[in-house]
Amino acid sequence: MSVTVIKSGLQTTVQAGPRIGLRHMGVQASGAADPLSMALANKLVGNAWDAALLEATLVGPTLRFAVDCAFAVTGAHAAVALNREEQPPHETLFAAAGDELSIGPMQKGARVYVAFAGAIVAPDILGSVSTNLQAAFGGHEGRALQAGDVLGLAPHEQALQRTPDEFRMPMPSSWAVHACDAAETSLLDEASEAALFETNWVIDQRADRVGLRLDGPRLTVSSDGRMPSAGVIPGTIQCPEDGAPYALAVDCGTVGGYPRIAQIARADRHVLGQLRPGDHLRLLRRSADEAVAVLHAKIDYWRAWLPEIASILR
Repeated sequence: MSVTVIKSGLQTTVQAGPRIGLRHMGVQASGAADPLSMALANKLVGNAWDAALLEATLVGPTLRFAVDCAFAVTGAHAAVALNREEQPPHETLFAAAGDELSIGPMQKGARVYVAFAGAIVAPDILGSVSTNLQAAFGGHEGRALQAGDVLGLAPHEQALQRTPDEFRMPMPSSWAVHACDAAETSLLDEASEAALFETNWVIDQRADRVGLRLDGPRLTVSSDGRMPSAGVIPGTIQCPEDGAPYALAVDCGTVGGYPRIAQIARADRHVLGQLRPGDHLRLLRRSADEAVAVLHAKIDYWRAWLPEIASILR
């Protein structure tokens, strides 16, 4: 029982829940870049929210089913076709053995998630089956998929479900996220501190699962962008020597040597997984207490459809 990769897309990987509690050993959490979209896809096929699925970036794959299987597609906006017939997102779909699923280029958003009833079969390494591309382990042989790869499935019966409209994430080209001051925000000069939170930043071509460079005014820090290495997490925004802010994403390292000038709030970190080159991003400055309130409000809203939302947004 399997699915075969006919075309791999730009970068398609097996992802699942993150690796928790290993950052002190230098192991990134990894997992889905947009865990909210992952959870939505898994719910539609009756899986646990963090079950193994496919994450496709910017250009999706073509797959051939070797077994009857329910599946679902969520995340970025892209054309989805089964045997060349258009299929809707956010709905349980059904493939027969021999059917081909193709996902085209993403029109808005950066990543599509494809979940299969019963999940993808992959080895658990350090508490997760997620692919860590930097360290080359997890998922399917620790790498992005290639044409000819065969992924094991463990399909189960699944009834039709649809994501309610109010729980379908919009995919704009202009985004806003809540962000707090970080350990070295005070190293910014007055003009740079104002610019950080007032600029409509543009996502640079250098954007991947490790981080995203923000194009806009160059910022100035009193340390000239140098400091001893210190702990970082996804959502940390650093200011390198060239003054261009860099937002760390799901596969970022565990320490970094550039000033940490802001921290994207936990409630909004999943947005980083859908930002694509050319998108605009605004940082909404909030206190730590305000960021916690935003998180609690988001959990309260989503709990009706995703009861595990507090874990999804951790």
